[in-house]
Amino acid sequence: MNAKVDMPTLHAIEGEPAKPVKTVKLSYAERAILPLIVAAVLIALPFLHPGYRLLSLAASTGVSIVALCGLAVLFGQAGIMSVGHAALMGVGAYAGAILARDLGLGFFEALPFAALLAAAVAGLVGLPSLRVGGHHFVIITFAMCGLFTIILTNGGTFTGAATGLDVSPIGTILGVNFARLPNLYLLVVFFVLASMAVMGLIMASPYGRTLRSIRENEALAAALGVNIGLHKIVAFMLSGAFAGVAGILQLYFLQHISPDLYGAFPSVYIALMVMLGGPRMLLGPLVGALIVSFLPEVLNLDPIDARIAYGVGLILVILVLPGGVMAGLAQLYLWLRGRVVKP
Repeated sequence: MNAKVDMPTLHAIEGEPAKPVKTVKLSYAERAILPLIVAAVLIALPFLHPGYRLLSLAASTGVSIVALCGLAVLFGQAGIMSVGHAALMGVGAYAGAILARDLGLGFFEALPFAALLAAAVAGLVGLPSLRVGGHHFVIITFAMCGLFTIILTNGGTFTGAATGLDVSPIGTILGVNFARLPNLYLLVVFFVLASMAVMGLIMASPYGRTLRSIRENEALAAALGVNIGLHKIVAFMLSGAFAGVAGILQLYFLQHISPDLYGAFPSVYIALMVMLGGPRMLLGPLVGALIVSFLPEVLNLDPIDARIAYGVGLILVILVLPGGVMAGLAQLYLWLRGRVVKP
C-alpha cells in the first residue's frame, strides 16, 4: 500500500480536475504488511500442491502482472493509456525466440535484449503521444497491434509466419530444473515481485512525482520547466521494458508463440486488467490480473460469458470505483479504521 493515500488516487476519473483534499499518512507497518503477505502467499503456493491446472494458471497470470506493472507506470502515473501492450510483449517474445533459434541464446542471455528491444519499440510508438492524446492515441496503439500481427504473419521463416515459433524449455541452471512447473512458477514470481518493487520505487521517486504532475496538469508542468515530451517517451520505454520481460517469460512458459497472442484482443484484456485493479495503486496490477484470469475459473464461465462479465465488471468499476478495485479496498480500509478523508 502506498505511503500516502490521497483522494485523487482513489476517486479522480482521468481527465477530471482533482479536488483539494487532506492527505492520510499510513505507518510503515501499514504500508508493508499487505505486500509482504502477498509475496508470502505467492511464494508458498507451489508448496501447497494446488494442482497442475491452478499452478499453470497462476504462472500465466504472473506473466501478465509483469506487463501490467509497466502499463500502470504509463497510465497510472503519466496518464497515458495504451492498448498496444500485447504487441510490446510480442516484441520481447519473438526477440527471445529468434535469438534462441539463430544464436543459441537461452532465457537469461536473451532477457536483456528482449527488454531493450521492446523498450526501443515502445519509444517509437510513444512518439505520436507528443502530438495527439486521449482516445486518438488509444486508437493509434490499437492499430499498432493489428500492424504487428500482420508483420508477424507475413514474416516468412524469420517469424514463423502464422504458425509461429517454438523454443526449448529453460532447462537446468545451477541445479534448478526450470522445466518443472513449480520451479518455472517461482521464476515468474521472482519477476512479479521485482516488477512490483521497481514500480513502487518509480511511484515514490521524484520521477514518479514528475509523471503525476504531467498527468494532473500538463500545461502547468510545462510552464514549470518540465520536459513533457522527454518524460512521456521515457515512461513509454520503461513500460515497454516491463512488457518485453513479460513477453520472454511467456515464450518460455508456453514454449510456442504465434501472432494471435499479440493482437488486439490480448491488448484489450491487458488494459482491462489494469483498469479493474487500479493503475495508481501498487497492488492494482496484481488484483486486476487475478480478477480477469481467475473469474472464469471460479465461476465456471465459458469464453463468451466471461467477456460479458468483464464488460459488466468494468462498467461497474468505472461508475462505482473509478480508481479501481484496489483503490476501493484502500478506501474501505480507511473507513473501517475510522479515518475517512473528507475534502
